[in-house]
Amino acid sequence: MPPKCKFTREEIIKVALDIVKKDGAFSITARSLGAKLGSSSKPIFSIFKNMEEVQMEVTKAAKVLYAEYVQIGLKQELPFKGVGTQYILFAIREPKLFQLLFMTEQPQQINVTGILPIIDESYEQILKSVQSGYNLSKKDAENLYRHLWIYTHGIAVLCATNMCSFTYEEISRMMTEVCVSLLKEIKRSK
Repeated sequence: MPPKCKFTREEIIKVALDIVKKDGAFSITARSLGAKLGSSSKPIFSIFKNMEEVQMEVTKAAKVLYAEYVQIGLKQELPFKGVGTQYILFAIREPKLFQLLFMTEQPQQINVTGILPIIDESYEQILKSVQSGYNLSKKDAENLYRHLWIYTHGIAVLCATNMCSFTYEEISRMMTEVCVSLLKEIKRSK
């Protein structure tokens, strides 16, 4: 009978997530993970088939953390604005995880109208908050969501890559200005 591994699957994933948070997705190797665990890489491969499986689990863990930010946003007085603000705050507080989830090159280019349901598991929940929060049809809500995501993603990328920094008040003001302008345009075109 093989000896029992001294680390659990969850412990290894947590340490791997910590490595990615600090040094980025490409820094996670069997050697770096073993070193952080104070071990060889052998225990890793007694639990995981390969490093790709570890990386998949780290991505899942990052998605769980991001989903917590989304839930905080959805509880705000203006849920859609809250989600956008939390998206940017995630990029500021967890830049390497933001890069992993939202700045990784995709195997194929996706039309902008279809990207949000693919990259955000909370898409339907957020879309419903847009529809109810602004009294919009599904089509208009999708349009508003898409435009504001593009804008919000731009701010988040600037923050996650250390290109710019913004205060919470600046983020709130910019998002409000763009949202109000888009809502006026949507209502005007009816």
